[in-house]
Amino acid sequence: MPNVKSAEKRVQVSAIRRARNVSAKSAIKTYMRKYQSAVAAGETETAITLFRKVTSLIDRAAGKGSIHKNTAARRKSRLAAKL
Repeated sequence: MPNVKSAEKRVQVSAIRRARNVSAKSAIKTYMRKYQSAVAAGETETAITLFRKVTSLIDRAAGKGSIHKNTAARRKSRLAAKL
């Protein structure tokens, strides 16, 4: 339990950031699964659309600090190689 007003605020801010980070990572994982299943099924058009969507989500998460920029680059590279 925080005893100082600034500590109370840090608890609130960290909870908000954590919620945003968890949401962003969950969305990335969901679209990566959809993309990988489309690639496995040979649905090229769907895979290209999902690739654009997932790279956009990854870039946005890296920009906000939810994931590290090198992690974002690695994931995008691996997804592109599968396409």
